Amino acid sequence: MGEVKYLGIKKGFCRVEEHQLIGKTEYGREICGLPANPPHAKDCEPGHNHQYWGGVNIILVLEIRTLTVRITSGTVLVGGMALSNHLLLAAGVLGTTGSSLARILACGAGGVVTKSIGPYPCEGHPGPCVVETEGGLLNAMGLPNPSREFEGELQVLAGKPVILSIYGGNPDEFRTVASWFAGTAAAFELNLSCPHAAGYGAALGTDPDLVEACTQAVSSLGLPTWVKLTPNVTDITLCGKAAERGGASALVAINTVKAMRISTELKRPVLGNRVGGLSGKSIFPVAVRCVYELYESCRIPIIGCGGISSAGDVIEMMMAGASAVQIGTAVKDYPCIFRSIATDLYSSDGVPPDTIVGCAHG
Repeated sequence: MGEVKYLGIKKGFCRVEEHQLIGKTEYGREICGLPANPPHAKDCEPGHNHQYWGGVNIILVLEIRTLTVRITSGTVLVGGMALSNHLLLAAGVLGTTGSSLARILACGAGGVVTKSIGPYPCEGHPGPCVVETEGGLLNAMGLPNPSREFEGELQVLAGKPVILSIYGGNPDEFRTVASWFAGTAAAFELNLSCPHAAGYGAALGTDPDLVEACTQAVSSLGLPTWVKLTPNVTDITLCGKAAERGGASALVAINTVKAMRISTELKRPVLGNRVGGLSGKSIFPVAVRCVYELYESCRIPIIGCGGISSAGDVIEMMMAGASAVQIGTAVKDYPCIFRSIATDLYSSDGVPPDTIVGCAHG
């Protein structure tokens, strides 16, 4: 079952050897952590409270997870790109200069996505723009970027697996921005999902017709076109299928979850823009769910993104249906997390990656 981690969970007495028990419940009882099915049910200590078994099993699945699956390494072909591994830098994190992107590649990333570039230079929202909160980061940067001048940053990365994140207010603007960089970027990622930029991002990405039109405008240029989707919709598969109809090479799921924090001392929102996007570990289950749903509805590859910080997270995301993953918030504290995850993820005697992609779908 894996190593018992510190969460107040410990081994307790049970007639069946090695069962995991929570020592104290709200009623002072010990609870067995295994399902109530034979032969365990008749052998388990009678005092165990079967009423709580379901809840205990959830805790064990989420918090006492040992990496039981490792995969073989090698070139990863996904969304029209050839990557050295399954791990990419997500847009918005250390992707503002060519030198910072080069450093991330040197730290073991299989590919990098730039900061989002738009049709006009933008300074972004007034601060505070980034606030650390429980389980992640809350940000409202406002898509700051130098627009076309960013081309100089890409020239130092010629031949590298660099995906240019772009945004626009309509299909024509998306095509214009893409055409500027068609000779320097290896692929495009359409930001149709930023939750805190009026008129851009999710303002378009919640409308399947606009998703299809924007995707078509860029994919018609002939370069691999990835579409980053917003989780802030009722049914993410509608936008996923729209991107697929528009010629997308891959889907990226997900961008940040629309969120807010309020300072009780100042009596106002903590972000300068009031509303922002939540990233980090707390949105990982949302990302897994979105990838799972997209895998069942779409035929193109999916890149999982949102709260990934370990090899176990990568495996789980791949089982949900992701062919590769992007890592963002976790890079803030440890830029070389790609190399450490790869060490745990890959093994010469591992299973072929394709055998676990989507294997959670019965």
